[in-house]
Amino acid sequence: MFDEFFYLQLGLLKRRMVQRQQQITAPLAPTGQLIDEFYQVLPFQLTGAQQRVINDILNDIQTPTPMNRLVQGDVGSGKTVVAVVAILAAIQSGFQAALMAPTEVLAEQHYRKLVSWFNLLHLPVELLTGSTKVAKRRQIHAELSTGELPLLVGTHALIEDPVQFQKLGLVVIDEQHRFGVQQRARLQQKGDYPHVLTMTATPIPRTLALTLHGDLEVSQIDELPPGRKPIQTTALTAGDRQQAYDLIRREVAQGRQVYVVLPLVDESEKLDLKSAIEEYQHLQEMVFPEFKVGLLHGRMSSAEKDDAISQFRDNQTQILVSTTVVEVGVDVPNASVMLIEHADRFGLSQLHQLRGRVGRGADQSFCLLMSSSKAETAKQRLKVLEQSQDGFFISEMDMRFRGPGEVLGTRQSGLPDFALASLVEDQEVLELARQAAEKMIELDPSLDRWTLMKTELEYRYQRLMGGTILT
Repeated sequence: MFDEFFYLQLGLLKRRMVQRQQQITAPLAPTGQLIDEFYQVLPFQLTGAQQRVINDILNDIQTPTPMNRLVQGDVGSGKTVVAVVAILAAIQSGFQAALMAPTEVLAEQHYRKLVSWFNLLHLPVELLTGSTKVAKRRQIHAELSTGELPLLVGTHALIEDPVQFQKLGLVVIDEQHRFGVQQRARLQQKGDYPHVLTMTATPIPRTLALTLHGDLEVSQIDELPPGRKPIQTTALTAGDRQQAYDLIRREVAQGRQVYVVLPLVDESEKLDLKSAIEEYQHLQEMVFPEFKVGLLHGRMSSAEKDDAISQFRDNQTQILVSTTVVEVGVDVPNASVMLIEHADRFGLSQLHQLRGRVGRGADQSFCLLMSSSKAETAKQRLKVLEQSQDGFFISEMDMRFRGPGEVLGTRQSGLPDFALASLVEDQEVLELARQAAEKMIELDPSLDRWTLMKTELEYRYQRLMGGTILT
């Protein structure tokens, strides 16, 4: 068991070392006027965890080896602020930066936030997505190639050919697991071995992080900003529906807003769509005729989605019926209730993500988990959410209930096949194996001293990885 983990970690660390020897980049200045000014205009104090992760990043970027760091942090833990410090370090060192997000909604949200900060620092920033008009595109392309545009935020549009940076020094990728390896690599190739910072709000257990991202440095923001109230979470059955509707009515009457989320009922999106539309009509006509109900689902065009979200953002609609499109990045601080239908069909980490869409303002927020499942494990799983707000703990429990492959959303997802070791049960063994592997690489990076170990590594690593490269 130990040796399975040991050879996996040894292989990952060796691969990271080879990459580092091949890639040389320009170090960035970790201190300077821009960063100082940013700290002065920030309207809040950074948490200890944010400060710690910023220090990790600033240490990485001072070296000629390109940074390759993953920042994991719960919804609302303040990952964007951490990324901004890295972006400013690149800009004050004379480089450009790019921030890529998986959806237009998320890219636009990052852009809004960055514009509000960058205006105070008198720095330009632009947004490039599939819906950017041709004339605007040309202007962005021109300003990028001359270097007068220091930061570009966008979706996959950033990796298209016409996008040429004059001097790209830092790439930030949000929700990186939603991009393919090729897409991430293409963005990096637009610079000369730029530093790379990846972020995810889907905390995965440390054992999975070490196995999947063993050749990345991993930082965790494990602390929420002060003043956030825990979200009151309750598992309900069909008999409690009236209670749920009463709470919604009370909250909306006080000027607050509500999400109602439905799962993908079936692999075929048609069913998912039908249920969302039906639920929307039912709520609007039968249950809440006095309020305005909105609808958001994956089959809508970008323009329709944007419209639905901005109506909700501006409180023109009080209740938003949605499929899991809202899971990532819809940020409406006024929303205080999240009602999730068929909650037993979601993974715990996904439920936790959805729950994180509320509780962003100062008001008490509520998450209602509707489930008709009689199964004991379904009840136990929902109980975890009632009792905990800690994304890392919830992802550990999710892994125990569903196994590592399911947690990542695919059964295999590049996870190595262990004959004896278990990622769920043997976490301490994995930590020990990682430490032992680090020592070996330190003593002799080539492993020439230990020929048997070197041969065994080649054989095992290939077999464990099934020939696939993980990250």
